[in-house]
Parts: sequence; C-alpha cells; structure tokens
Amino acid sequence: MSRLNSVIRRLQAQRDCLNAAAEMIKDHDGIVLEIGLGNGRTFDHLREIMPDREIFVFDRQIAAHPKCIPDDDHLFLGDIFETLPMAVERFAGKVALVHSDVGTGDEELNAKIASFIGKTLPPSLIKGAIVASDQKIDVPGTIAEPLPEGVPQDRYFFRRYQG
Repeated sequence: MSRLNSVIRRLQAQRDCLNAAAEMIKDHDGIVLEIGLGNGRTFDHLREIMPDREIFVFDRQIAAHPKCIPDDDHLFLGDIFETLPMAVERFAGKVALVHSDVGTGDEELNAKIASFIGKTLPPSLIKGAIVASDQKIDVPGTIAEPLPEGVPQDRYFFRRYQG
C-alpha cells in the first residue's frame, strides 16, 4: 500500500472514531481533552461535531493551522508530563472524552507517554467517559469498547471508564 493510501486510511479511521466517540458520550455532560494538537485537524473536527462542548487542548508547541488553535484559556502548552497532572486536578470528575493522538514514531517514547496518560487520567473522568487513542493506553477503571465498523483492530483504541 502506498504511503498516500496509508495516510488516507489512517485519517478516515480517526474521523470515524471521533464521530463514534462523540455519539458514545452524547448523553453525558462533561468536557473534552484533546491531547496532541499537532496541525489542529482533529481539534477542528471535534469543534464541528461537538459545538456545545468545551474542548481543552494539549501540546508541547504550536504547529497548527492558525484557524485551528484554541484560545489561551483552552490551551495547555508544554510537556505533557507537567501539563496533564495540572489539568486532571483542575477538571477532576468533569471529563467525558479524551482523545489522545501523541504517537511519535519512537515506540519506547510512545509506550512511556501512553503509560503516563493512562495512570494520570482516572481522577478527571466521569462515569461513562471515553478514552480514544492512536496508542494502546491502559487506563485503570476502564474496559475496552469496540471500534466503529470498518476501522481495523489496533488502528485505534477505545476505553470506557466504569467509575
């Protein structure tokens, strides 16, 4: 498969997963955490499909399209190992959806970040919250949820918090 076809499949899976996650939390109040702003595509999509939700974004540095950058009140800029614990404390019991897209290409670093995110998140989550990720993240108190039809296994991961 060409790299172009591979990226198209990855982006289609990501869109389908974000749409499914939004549907899964539609009956739950709560905010959204977007971990990994990147170029801002998923943040922009989340704003479109959940216009009434507050979305807080995390990234080490801004590299997004100017129209896809949240205001300063909704942006945690810096190292995830420092910013996420602050957000978890601030949003204890208020998060309905976490979307994590922090794959770096370095498998060892990816595993370290995923482990940290998984261990750190639970106090922020409401019962029924969804954690959607491009990396396998083990979050205590969650169970695996099936992916949307057509999304290959291990392309994305869904976890539901049991509270």
